[in-house]
Amino acid sequence: MARRTHVRAVIAAVTAVLAVVAVLSASTQGPADARRARHVVGADISWPQCPKNTGIPSRRGMDLPMPRRTARFVVVGLTNGPGFFPNPCIDSQMRWVRRHHVWAAAYAVTTYPRDRQLAKYGTSGPHSSRHLLGKLWNAGYAEAGFNLATMDRVHLESPIVWVDVEPYSVRPWTRNHARNAAVVRGAVQGYEDAGLRVGVYSTQRLWRGIVGQLHFGYPEWRTSGPQSQREALQMCGRDAIQGGHAVLAQWWGDTRDFDVTCPHHSSRLQLAQYFRRY
Repeated sequence: MARRTHVRAVIAAVTAVLAVVAVLSASTQGPADARRARHVVGADISWPQCPKNTGIPSRRGMDLPMPRRTARFVVVGLTNGPGFFPNPCIDSQMRWVRRHHVWAAAYAVTTYPRDRQLAKYGTSGPHSSRHLLGKLWNAGYAEAGFNLATMDRVHLESPIVWVDVEPYSVRPWTRNHARNAAVVRGAVQGYEDAGLRVGVYSTQRLWRGIVGQLHFGYPEWRTSGPQSQREALQMCGRDAIQGGHAVLAQWWGDTRDFDVTCPHHSSRLQLAQYFRRY
């Protein structure tokens, strides 16, 4: 009986110590750590949020509203639609990011070069320009360089650039998957040579329609279209684009694009892999 009493006393003492440790641990957790299992909701912005009198003729600003005050992160578009044209109001959008102290990252639409752009950028770069595919690779590399210069100009620091690949009426892709893929590969190399991570924004169907079976295995930002947050989160578990894991899921309404982190990407440590806190 004395031995049992002693064991019970030891167990009680250990339990009490563990309870104190748990309380102290909870009190020192940051807000992101305390909500580790939750999803973090944010938004993406680009030229549609610019004033109506700005931008290239085919992509004038639409004066759409900026993200809601509850947005925890923002993915900022670098282009005014097609490559080699910067987001015309990225300066004011970055001021908004800094004023609201949100997490921020960058994305860029990647497009097939026009003939004059291919002539200008295709002959210099990391790839041989003896053949068309090499020139297209170099043009994609130059698109990335143009966007990196935009990031530097507005002091947008992002650990990753999300490469947006989708059909684009202003700058259509060809029907040749290999040619389209060469442009995308060039852009990817441009960002990676600058020391940045690369992610992919698209859908499984659109990606395959443009670049075929091109496989990177990069992090993915998947969209559900004009749906809801619940339906967007379902994209985290299906329709892989190019073999990567889902980090973000998007849905949109009439005037705003919304994004949410996929499971296991919501803590402060995980967010820091894809965003910079401003």
